[in-house]
Amino acid sequence: MKCLIIDVVHEAIAQELGKYMEVKVSEKLPPAKDELKAMIGDVDVLIMRVDPMIDKEVLDAAKNLKVIGVCSVGLNHIDTKYAEEKGIKVFNAPGLNGNAVAELTICKMLELSRHTIPAHRDVTVNQKWDKYAFVGRELRGKTLGVLGFGRIGQRVGEIARVFGMKVVAYDPYLPAEIFTKNEATSMSIAQVCEVADFVTIHMPLNDETRNLFNATSIAEMKPDAVVLNMARGGIVNEKDMYEALKAGKIGGYATDVLENEVAGDGLTEDSRFYSPLFDLDNFVVSPHIGAQTVDASRDIGQHIIAKVKEALNLG
Repeated sequence: MKCLIIDVVHEAIAQELGKYMEVKVSEKLPPAKDELKAMIGDVDVLIMRVDPMIDKEVLDAAKNLKVIGVCSVGLNHIDTKYAEEKGIKVFNAPGLNGNAVAELTICKMLELSRHTIPAHRDVTVNQKWDKYAFVGRELRGKTLGVLGFGRIGQRVGEIARVFGMKVVAYDPYLPAEIFTKNEATSMSIAQVCEVADFVTIHMPLNDETRNLFNATSIAEMKPDAVVLNMARGGIVNEKDMYEALKAGKIGGYATDVLENEVAGDGLTEDSRFYSPLFDLDNFVVSPHIGAQTVDASRDIGQHIIAKVKEALNLG
């Protein structure tokens, strides 16, 4: 059997699976879709994260593929229905990066609240020391609205309560006792937008959530409210967000994801892209690093190893 690893994952995956099969790591991490199609013909196990798209073309090129191990949570980049039709088992790692993503969410809340990034730039680039230029606000006493109250959303709420925040949340798929247990008030999306000082998004990208956060949603919010998206690009309409930020209709936007981050062949090597959002001071972005901690990588690696071995009856 053969295993192909096409992204940066925990080293234990190659070490453990190497006991049972030949393991190859792609020279390009991650490869473009056409490059993957050329490599995947005799592969039994594919280990990846979120790039490139695993569509019908890739799956048809994979003549021997039995298992796809996804070292992340979302599966919107894989045609899971077609994979199932071909008898290919797809495993992800739900919940194992939850704390890492939750901590990054809180980090970005603080960055926007205390203007740490422009303050850093003012000191290091402009060589100014003006403590009066960056008057922030505390999280204490503010209301956090959570859209998607699963493992990550609940963990964000738990940390937020330590800061003295009130938590309100939207998730139509959860029973009332989950909200009670987590000391959160269940609300509709419109209600969350109306009352929250910070709105954080932790939902999958699908037909129901695409462009969910748009000009209409923003118009329902407080003018100094902050939106955070650590989920998937495409949930927030970036054009609407740009217009709102530029016009001062909203306080800030912090994100770990963008609409075009896996566009086409994926943004790899020396690829570049631009968004008008980059020109705004009340915008904070990072390159999808939510799960990028040694702790989460270790836990996800162990989980994927176990799922692959179980699926192939190894060990």
